[in-house]
Amino acid sequence: MPFETALTRGLDLRFPVVAGPLGRGSSAEFLGAMAHSGCFGFTAAAHMPEETLNDELAKMKRATNGRFGANLSLTRDRRNWLAIALDAGVRVFSLWQGDLEPYVRTIKDAGGLVFWTLGTPGEAARAKDLGVDFIVSQGSEAGGHYVGSAPTMSLLPSIVDVAKGVPVLAAGGIADGRGLVAAMALGACGVWMGTRFVASSESANHPGYKERVVAARATDLVETELFDPVGQECPHRVIRNSTYAGWEAAGRPATGQRPGESDRISRFPNGKPLYRYDAAAAWDAMEGDWEASPLYAGTTIDLIHDVKSVAEIVGDIETTAQAAFDKIAGLRTAR
Repeated sequence: MPFETALTRGLDLRFPVVAGPLGRGSSAEFLGAMAHSGCFGFTAAAHMPEETLNDELAKMKRATNGRFGANLSLTRDRRNWLAIALDAGVRVFSLWQGDLEPYVRTIKDAGGLVFWTLGTPGEAARAKDLGVDFIVSQGSEAGGHYVGSAPTMSLLPSIVDVAKGVPVLAAGGIADGRGLVAAMALGACGVWMGTRFVASSESANHPGYKERVVAARATDLVETELFDPVGQECPHRVIRNSTYAGWEAAGRPATGQRPGESDRISRFPNGKPLYRYDAAAAWDAMEGDWEASPLYAGTTIDLIHDVKSVAEIVGDIETTAQAAFDKIAGLRTAR
């Protein structure tokens, strides 16, 4: 079925679906699969060391023919990351947390587009004046780190109401075409999805992590700030794992007193140690105790029953969206 929205027009997409950054899971292969399916994906640029960022972005550009974006979390100075990405030809960016105004100016001066992930109507009211091109309204059902102040279906219309014409994507609690149709009914121009794409065959997330997403249910999820450095704490939703269980059994002690804080559970590709409680989720080549790392997942986990290719996932979204539209049309006809 044809979908034409501000999102599909703005990014020349076939279907209004965006994959949010999946940590190291947003590989060149994954982003290429998103682009080839007529959708769009963001890489988590802040998860890459500054010295390797240019090479990583070059791989992604080749795999996608340049049809991907870079996500920057502004909990620390990311101006060097932005400059490298712009030099590499990236022109679509998603920003969140921190002071985004100087970053927006730089991106716009370079002819780029800016997506801003936010969680309150007050922030959304500033988007147009800041020069933001797309708002990502992130509900509190989201997996991983989230800023939503309310559930998606109540937050989204309040964001749309104050956006002053800036197109809004819905994020959090969406994994199929029914969620897409519901979001569009509330004024969204598309959806931003994460957990469903973690469990895709092309994502570079660890196979065991994908299996946990498929096997877990919403009752296995916990909301915490456990996996963030001091001073950068942000609520995040994860599947309960051994690290969380050990911390809970110890009485939920504060940072500095948590069990196993000095444990090296693996190493990053550049050889840097990965410690228990670090924010990095398990990637495909991770060795060691991958299960001890944060297994980010959202409340859509009950809708995810298998690992599928990106093309199959997008096809399922289209099919379920069409079925939802047909059901609505049938209700109207029956009146």
